[in-house]
Amino acid sequence: MNKLIFIISFFFCHVVFSQSGIEQEPPFNIKTISFRINGNNVIPFFKLGETFELSFDDLYGDEADYYYTITQYNYDWSAPSDLGKVEYLNGMDNQRIITYENSFNTLQLYSHYKQVFPNRFNQITKSGNYIITVLNDESEIVFSRRIIIYEEQVAVGVSVRRTRDFDSLNQKQNIEMSINYGDRVLQNPIQNVKVTLFQNGNWKTSISNLKPQYTLGSELIYRYNKETQFWGGNECYSIDNKIIRATNNTVAKVSSGDNIYNTHLYVNTPRKNQPYTYFPDINGNFFIQNANTTNSQIEADYSWVYFSLSTLNLIDKNIYIVGMFNNYTLNDEFKMEFNKISGLYEKAILLKQGFTNYQYVIIDKLGNVDYENAIDGNFFQTENNYTAIVYYRGNNDRYDRVIGIANTNSEVIRN
Repeated sequence: MNKLIFIISFFFCHVVFSQSGIEQEPPFNIKTISFRINGNNVIPFFKLGETFELSFDDLYGDEADYYYTITQYNYDWSAPSDLGKVEYLNGMDNQRIITYENSFNTLQLYSHYKQVFPNRFNQITKSGNYIITVLNDESEIVFSRRIIIYEEQVAVGVSVRRTRDFDSLNQKQNIEMSINYGDRVLQNPIQNVKVTLFQNGNWKTSISNLKPQYTLGSELIYRYNKETQFWGGNECYSIDNKIIRATNNTVAKVSSGDNIYNTHLYVNTPRKNQPYTYFPDINGNFFIQNANTTNSQIEADYSWVYFSLSTLNLIDKNIYIVGMFNNYTLNDEFKMEFNKISGLYEKAILLKQGFTNYQYVIIDKLGNVDYENAIDGNFFQTENNYTAIVYYRGNNDRYDRVIGIANTNSEVIRN
């Protein structure tokens, strides 16, 4: 009987953890999931052996037990790699997160958890795609996040150009790149080397499975046009509530109620039909800060942030508020509602104080993001960060390693 239970349990776990690499979003009580290096929130691309930290808050504040697992995936996240865990992990995962603190001097109670990688229990030994899954004490998945571990074995050059497609000349940005592998032997690089491109670290808009168009000596050349285009978008809106009781050029009014602060933002109006205006942002990122404290991770408070957007009621379409603060997630927690009395789209979101970038996106009736008709338009001048990730899998290899990375910015866009 015990043997049967063990087999059933093993099979169940295998099914749960062997599904495709889709990130699972957290329940309402889990907030501010962040990957950090030296205290700064970063896009989760890390060099092999580099130290980084995963942190999050639990609004229940009951010091619950959480555990984590690490699973390697293939380059397109469709399935776990063929390697056994012992082949890419030195040590054991499924460890309890033992570093946590309760909030101090805040109206909103929470427990702040953080886990450093690598640590004394485990170290990732191979580059590639990984998912870190956080579980509760009943082995139920609380949330999961993708990360990429890379090596620097090839030289990658990336540049941003205006598209050659006349119809989107003023709206899109195109990425061109080259990979120089020098004396390194790459088997059948046209087939075995693949590239994924990111705009501002957003997994939802990434372009994957790019193969080189041709080779030039030891260089792989990518001179695509349509295949490597991104909508330019517009600069992000910002929330600055580092001083949570003060108004500024992003916060119109602050009130208190139900033992928590309410942060009312100025009404936003669509910028689609307005001339492009450069306004510095942090490309969708956020950082946590309480300007009056020394340890913002546990002394920064939460507040209800009230968003308002002045635009016509869109029939058969929905508007969502997204950014790195919510992993660009499209669910009801971030879906705006049209107020017939005020004539505005409105939404309140519980956010930790600091400096936060956000955007509005339109979702059509099929559930797809309508980038072409974006609320704030698309402009080729928009300042965006781009990252190229280079994957390689030799003919006899059993996993996709990441052999190169490059970053650039559209401030240096060329015609």
